[in-house]
Amino acid sequence: MNTPRSWHLSRRTMLRGLGASLALPFLDVMEPVTSKAAVVNAARKKLKVGYLYFPNGVAKGSWHPERVSDDGRLQELNPWMKPLEPFKEDIIIPENMWTPRGNGHGAGTATWLTGGRYSGRRIDAGGVSVDQIAAKHVGHETPLPSLELGTQGEGYFSNDLPRNTISWTASNVPASRETVPRIIFDRMFRRPEEGMTDKSVLDLVLAHAKTLKTQVSAADKQKIDEYLESIRAVEKRMEFAEAQSARASREGILTDTLQRPEAGIPNNHEEYVRQLLDMMALAFWSGATRVSSMMLDHGQSNRYFNFIDGVEGTWHALSHYRDISGKTEDDDGKTSWKSLNSKRSMYCAVNRWHHEQVAYLLGRMKELPDGDGSLLDNTMLLYGSSLGDGHAHDEEDLPVVIAGHGAGAIKSGRQLRFEDSFSLSNYHLFTLQQMGVQAERFGDSETPVTELSA
Repeated sequence: MNTPRSWHLSRRTMLRGLGASLALPFLDVMEPVTSKAAVVNAARKKLKVGYLYFPNGVAKGSWHPERVSDDGRLQELNPWMKPLEPFKEDIIIPENMWTPRGNGHGAGTATWLTGGRYSGRRIDAGGVSVDQIAAKHVGHETPLPSLELGTQGEGYFSNDLPRNTISWTASNVPASRETVPRIIFDRMFRRPEEGMTDKSVLDLVLAHAKTLKTQVSAADKQKIDEYLESIRAVEKRMEFAEAQSARASREGILTDTLQRPEAGIPNNHEEYVRQLLDMMALAFWSGATRVSSMMLDHGQSNRYFNFIDGVEGTWHALSHYRDISGKTEDDDGKTSWKSLNSKRSMYCAVNRWHHEQVAYLLGRMKELPDGDGSLLDNTMLLYGSSLGDGHAHDEEDLPVVIAGHGAGAIKSGRQLRFEDSFSLSNYHLFTLQQMGVQAERFGDSETPVTELSA
């Protein structure tokens, strides 16, 4: 028998200490003790929306599942998407998604979340991006209206505006991205004007946490302990990575395919990406924000992935997998390939590596409790690119995965096959409506993609 609660804890309650403030994960005591309608409304308020962008598209055919049942259930993913296999019940793979500006590295990147048309002559992405519209609607409820993340650029176009922006607060105003994990962590949890930057966030809020634990249920006490331990683990990982980065610089062990990292950025690219993904998961779980985006790289990335066995050349050069001369745009002048098949395999291996990182994020989100389910249960996560076939710069059949269950709004574990090109803006409109935005149109769409919940 459940004992009635005599008090209610606000969802916006923060653990506070000198120099730090820490948002709490969703606790039982935060459930409203009012009507059933209020409980349903609170469930919707748990919804988080995230966007993971990658550049350079994919090789034609490398995004389609290996086996799908007659009713559309995902049965087996293809070898290149195998890292996502453990999560096939948590994802949807649409076919024939389309975007009006997906055929360019610059314009396609800049308008992936706006559904508009990019005018480089006057810096105009065609409208406010979907994440920023959602953030304006729900951002007053959280310490951060939204959180924009991205890896530090490498190679050509690292400072090019349209290739480095997917979030726009106005059609001509890009949202700035955070690239240093330590800075992101401090932005979420510290009050820098109060100093104390040499002490752990946990040490600063521990006294408040102990007091709160005397007022909540045993289940909530466990959640608070798990939450604090998770933050401690992230702190330790960042401290270790910073120490290793400093050591690599001192001892000259950086390879010629990696730029010397700035302070706080790990020299190991996988560690770097996973720290940023940790920040997104932690931001959602802690309640720091309900809206976040991350660019896994800029829109025409020339990053080397030679740390993957058998891969040679830059990412963008590999994306032109139907030319092996080594003399196409952005080739480094040193790398050529033996066959079309070997180059295509290298290109697909780079995409598979990114699937591994997304699988890491989904695993983290699935293991983090959030209300009656997991963080993944209460999230809508769009993972994809603004290019279809990377060689052709195709805007059709975009590589897209929709992950999470959207607080009950999404029926996952399926492939959605659309007969004709189906605008990505339909997904953005659906997202806004699920977040409670009274929107009837977004980009070129007046029809939300209701098939997600069918």
